[in-house]
Amino acid sequence: MDAVTYPNESVATFIKEKFIPLRVAYDHPELSKKFNVTWTPALFILDEEGVIHHSAVGFLPPEEFIPFGLLGLAKVAFDKGRYDQALCFFDNVIDRHPESSAVPEAIYLKAVCLFKKTNDASVLKKAYEELTVRFPQSEWTKRAYPYRLL
Repeated sequence: MDAVTYPNESVATFIKEKFIPLRVAYDHPELSKKFNVTWTPALFILDEEGVIHHSAVGFLPPEEFIPFGLLGLAKVAFDKGRYDQALCFFDNVIDRHPESSAVPEAIYLKAVCLFKKTNDASVLKKAYEELTVRFPQSEWTKRAYPYRLL
């Protein structure tokens, strides 16, 4: 990450604008245990109380780091019931990073967020249909499978 991803200007700007980054040694006695770090790099997106909402283990190239971060921000907002904010982040992942591996999860969670906001179950079925067309082999398509019946 130090050689490729973090020096990328877009990634560096994104981190500076959206996060308070903290680097901890993988063998830090307390934090590696608290966050169950068994391999590096281990990336975590936490809220202001230190609760993890999104994580990844392993290298992320620059083109995947920003969608990963946006998805994490969306999950923080979603988990805190800030649905409009979450929807903006989900849309950002889907619209601005269409080739990212984060897109299927963003489509799935965007539908869940819309459902929680509106109580309209049709958004879940539409998400399943979109996932089936765009990402037929994705785990998120499989998770959305029951929504086909709505």
